Amino acid sequence: MDYTALRDDELMVRLGGRDLAAFEALYDRYGDLVYSVSLRVVGDTYVAEDVTQDVFMRVWRRPDQFDAQRGKFVTWLLSVARNRSIDHRRSQSRRLRHETLPSADDDEDLLPAGDERDDPALAAVLSDERGAVRRAMEALPPEQKLAIQLAYFGGLTQLEIANKTGQPLGTIKTRIRLGMQKMRAALEDLRKRDVSA
Repeated sequence: MDYTALRDDELMVRLGGRDLAAFEALYDRYGDLVYSVSLRVVGDTYVAEDVTQDVFMRVWRRPDQFDAQRGKFVTWLLSVARNRSIDHRRSQSRRLRHETLPSADDDEDLLPAGDERDDPALAAVLSDERGAVRRAMEALPPEQKLAIQLAYFGGLTQLEIANKTGQPLGTIKTRIRLGMQKMRAALEDLRKRDVSA
């Protein structure tokens, strides 16, 4: 069987039956992406490698934690990677508490950039995704953009963001929630236009 042709949710069903080939296919498909997300948060290659291993061990041990009814596998996987990265970073140091806040106008790469030289198709897809996320971010009010940058690309918790910005925790939660809703709607509109084109 050609496991590379199976959808993520099909691979996860097989993984529930302890199918090692399904696990290997998922790792081959997303290992670099998980590593890139982890590296973006922890800033250390060795720690990012540990996080990547932890994330995929969780996928192997507890495939039932993924619920296809709640969203895409890759979204869930990257959320797990981000959370594990934050946990690792917290356990090692609190150095981000002393760094300056990024400007809401900073033009940083919003999706992780892995080594895409060996896969031009992946490079093209990731480039398109980065551009779409960047455009969706640019449309946000500055305070929502900053909160999302700190949470998702800086790896800070909502409480850490509140402390750094001097804003109430409820305000930060609202900014992130509203910003993510706007981005989701913008990206969904873009996806619909691409499908109909």
